[in-house]
Amino acid sequence: MSARNEVAPATVGVELAEEGVYVEYLDGRRVLYRGVPRREDGTLRCQPGKQVQVLITDPTETEGVMLYINDLDSHDDILESTGVGRILLDDGESREPFPGVTVTADGYAIEVEADPETARGRVFVFEEDEMGERSVELV
Repeated sequence: MSARNEVAPATVGVELAEEGVYVEYLDGRRVLYRGVPRREDGTLRCQPGKQVQVLITDPTETEGVMLYINDLDSHDDILESTGVGRILLDDGESREPFPGVTVTADGYAIEVEADPETARGRVFVFEEDEMGERSVELV
C-alpha cells in the first residue's frame, strides 16, 4: 500500500433533508448520509475499525468542511478532487482540526468531541463500514 498523507479540506455543499445529510463534493458528485442524525451530547466514541467522517457546517447549513479520520483507503488525489480532507492520528493522539472540534485516536477507535457554538455550525459524525452506517449530530 502506498503512503497516505494528510489532506486539507475545501468547502463542500451541504443539504440537510428529511432522509439524511447530502454532501456535494467539488467533483459534482452528491452523496447521501442516510438517516436523520441522532443528537448526542459530549464525546462520541466510534466503533473500532469503522470509517469515521466529520462534517462541520457553516451557520447557513448550506456549506461545510468534511474530514476523514485515519482513512488509509482513499488516494490523496481523490480526496483533493472531492474537497474532502484527511487527518491521521497516532494511538493516543488528540487534535483540534477546527475550533470547537477535537478528535482522538484510542487504539482502533476514534472519539469526537464538539462544541457547536465554538465551531460556529453544526457538527455531524458519520460512522460506517460494509455492515451499515450511523449518523450523529454532536450538540
